Amino acid sequence: MVEFFGTQDETELDVHDQKSAAAGVTGVRVAMQRAVGHMGPTRATQALLKLNQADGFDCMSCAWPDPDPEHRHTAEFCENGAKAVAEEGTTDRATPEFFAEHSIADLDSHDEHWLGQAGRITHPMVKRPGGTHYEPIDWDDAYALVAEHLNGLESPDQATFYTSGRASNEAAFVYQLFVRALGTNNLPDCSNMCHESTSVALGESIGIGKGSVSLRDLYDAEVIVIAGQNPGTNHPRMLSALETAKRRGAKIISINPLREAGLVNFRNPQKPRGVVGRGTDLTDLFLPVRINGDLALFQAIGSLLVEWDAIDHEFVESHTAGYEAWAEHVAAVDWSTVEKATGLTRAQITEAAEMIRGSSATIYCWAMGLTQHRNSVATIKEVVNLALVRGDIGKRGAGVCPVRGHSNVQGDRTMGIFEKPPEALLDALEREFGFAVPREHGLDTVETIRAMRDGTVRVFVGLGGNFLHAAPDTSVTAAALRRTDLSVQISTKLNRSHLVTGDTALILPTLGRTEVDERATGEQFVTVEDSMSSVHASRGVLAPASPHLRSETAIVAGLAAATLRGPDGSDRHGIRWDEMAEDYGIVRDHASRVIPGFEDYSRRAERPGGFVLPHPPRDSRTFVTTSGRGELAVSPIEVLHVPEGHLLLQTMRSHDQYNTTIYGFSDRYRGIEGGRRVVFVHPDDIAGLDLRDGQMVDLRSVWSDGDHRVAPAFRVVAYDTPRGSAAAYYPETNPLVPLDSTAIHSNTPTSKSVVVRLEPRPA
Repeated sequence: MVEFFGTQDETELDVHDQKSAAAGVTGVRVAMQRAVGHMGPTRATQALLKLNQADGFDCMSCAWPDPDPEHRHTAEFCENGAKAVAEEGTTDRATPEFFAEHSIADLDSHDEHWLGQAGRITHPMVKRPGGTHYEPIDWDDAYALVAEHLNGLESPDQATFYTSGRASNEAAFVYQLFVRALGTNNLPDCSNMCHESTSVALGESIGIGKGSVSLRDLYDAEVIVIAGQNPGTNHPRMLSALETAKRRGAKIISINPLREAGLVNFRNPQKPRGVVGRGTDLTDLFLPVRINGDLALFQAIGSLLVEWDAIDHEFVESHTAGYEAWAEHVAAVDWSTVEKATGLTRAQITEAAEMIRGSSATIYCWAMGLTQHRNSVATIKEVVNLALVRGDIGKRGAGVCPVRGHSNVQGDRTMGIFEKPPEALLDALEREFGFAVPREHGLDTVETIRAMRDGTVRVFVGLGGNFLHAAPDTSVTAAALRRTDLSVQISTKLNRSHLVTGDTALILPTLGRTEVDERATGEQFVTVEDSMSSVHASRGVLAPASPHLRSETAIVAGLAAATLRGPDGSDRHGIRWDEMAEDYGIVRDHASRVIPGFEDYSRRAERPGGFVLPHPPRDSRTFVTTSGRGELAVSPIEVLHVPEGHLLLQTMRSHDQYNTTIYGFSDRYRGIEGGRRVVFVHPDDIAGLDLRDGQMVDLRSVWSDGDHRVAPAFRVVAYDTPRGSAAAYYPETNPLVPLDSTAIHSNTPTSKSVVVRLEPRPA
């Protein structure tokens, strides 16, 4: 086995030439070695050959869509997919003996990587009030303990129910049903912290909060704009689609503060050219935009399109509203403001606009580089404006393409995980189940943290994820969690959220995506929805890590049955939770009558490749908006003020992590080995701040509340990023993100716009 994890000693940090990182071949080879090391050769091969296959299981990593079944490779996975399988399929175990050996305080002294390497949790565990260790607990006793706390609340609104994006559609449907049957809409989810700005912007602009393209559209596009996204690390299989598009003549515009190696060149490990050749050059035009300069950039492009009359007037007149106001607004764009906000020249922006003008089919892709700013909703609406005025909605090879990071975060929202549910969903639930559902909007993630902090939420339940390290303002979030009476985590592996708990805490261990799910009625499958609205089945193939594990669907149904049991022992609403726990087909039958587009759900999901949900703008150029048309928005350009001696920081992932899960300490695409506490800064800024490359600093952010938030001990790394911009990994930098600094309209934390000062540490 090769050494891959590196060292945590920040003094041994090594910086390499990032150009050597532009290959997919090395990554897949290393990930395969890691899978074998974690799982053994037989188990690793068994799992990886079924990963993303029509008769196998869906990757628990990103939500990039699969090719049609007939076009899938035998090895249809990327480096990070293989790492995710290795993490879940590991043969290491966190048993009751492990928890007896390690107190919670001891566990909390270790880093995230160490916690993850402890292995799969094998038994339900409980921390009693005042306890120092987790202890095993029977499933029925665990369910009863949750029921006691929930039923003892003065109001159901004193409980909140978080969802990560890995939960299946079936688990999500049962979860939201349980929560609403309990009497609340407190259903925060990880989308609140990432693509909520997308959902709001698209919902208001085109009437549906989802992208409008298919994988085939990527292949057929003439121009692809990729903004605020790093596919090489976060969505590696997207690179194969971009390679196909390039081979068919597409041009790619990459907009990002950092020149990410994976977008410069891609060596596809599935093809001889990728293995022995130089690979494929992907980006035709790279725009190194300053952090938060995207709104100004897109408005400037719009201004040029109006000036050149490069507008699809027929589409605009037939399908949009608000064009005249928008055209007047962008025509008056002040170019000095644009250049200040973007750090780009007029010539660079003009080149991008000319590429879009010359394209008859353009796709706009984006991720969290656009969604986590104060003006994120306005920025995404500006992207949609360009698509609308060019007629790039509902046309082959064109459209809007938000790329989701969690494997089923889009499906969870479709299934009803939403603190602000649409009335149509609530009406359908009432018709199907016969109880009066709560109508008042619930708490999102930021509001949940405030409510726990203020003592108005007493119970926290987490369906997957690592809430503490996914959320902003880590110290505030930690204090909020500790104020609860009960915290419950439904998890596969240990993470920090198991160690920062309520007075009583439960860990309920669940089956993973890779594992066979055998219930009394037979082997079950679940479904997921990818970033392009395709729903398909997922079947695990590995033996469960422990006979004591239960699926997420069964756990949620068990909690519901225990909590909602009436005096006669039956459910107070007549819902048959036990049946849904044993047969997920019953869950899908209910969902088929509640969720639009899911008719004949089970049969269609089992077809190879599944089925695609309806999308009116894509399918028929119709828009369920206030005007019944695509809405063009007018937004002012605001340039963020950064005080002298400060930088604007964006938080981001390394190549060796997925969300808050730390796989190791290698970020070879950016040339970093052996550590994570690094801050990327332009060489001229390093000199201007009287620092030096390699110097150790503390990162300090200042917010209007007057509090100074500090993330200590980061090594300065000289990097090709715009002047005034900086970047560092999360969750290490999440303590710098103020809880109350959120995007307008979406309430998403502004993790990509953090004003920081770099303070030298004593030698």
